[in-house]
Amino acid sequence: MGDMILIVEDEEKLAGLMADYLRQDGFRTASLNNGAEVTDWVREHKPALVLLDVMLPGKSGFDVCRELRSFSDVPVIMTTARIEEIDRLLGLGLGADDYICKPFSPREVVARVKAVLRRLGGGKAVPAQGLQLDEARHLAVLDGQILDLTFVEFKLLHFLATHQGRIYGRQQLMDHIYPDERVVADRTIDSHIKKLRKKLAAASPETEFIQSVYGVGYKFEKGHRSG
Repeated sequence: MGDMILIVEDEEKLAGLMADYLRQDGFRTASLNNGAEVTDWVREHKPALVLLDVMLPGKSGFDVCRELRSFSDVPVIMTTARIEEIDRLLGLGLGADDYICKPFSPREVVARVKAVLRRLGGGKAVPAQGLQLDEARHLAVLDGQILDLTFVEFKLLHFLATHQGRIYGRQQLMDHIYPDERVVADRTIDSHIKKLRKKLAAASPETEFIQSVYGVGYKFEKGHRSG
């Protein structure tokens, strides 16, 4: 049996079309048409991925995504007919893994689902070739070199690296690193990221590990360093 994909879409024909194409590719599917039903369903059935429309009765896709991220790392692809860039970025800033703008072809949906599942590898894969993270000892080793990281820098790196490709806003990162809800300035995260990048670059000058996403936040994605 293939992975279970939950389709949350109130346009019945579109939901049926996506389900048909996904099943043809070996996936199992389930469908919901109301945002208020999603959280309980995901808790009970633990799907491999959620295709989540932004505009839903009961509860918006953004609110649903925020709820899901409070207890689950299930990959989320948001679908939207609203072309305003702020909506796309807001969706990603909430921890979604990708978004698709309507109208789209069912084949594109299948391709995006496969790409996200392949990229995340269940969310706990080795972050990147050459990088080893020992959470118990707060030890990071890159290309054989031990990185001299502070406690906060290690937590940042570990969090981003074990959610490779997923974009997180400053507030989400602060909530993870400072769970005691202390008041911390937004730019504190930028400062930690800057220092972390410098230490990563010292060990691997040719590779960029932490990417900035303008107006949204940061993601861990291995790439060639420019300049």
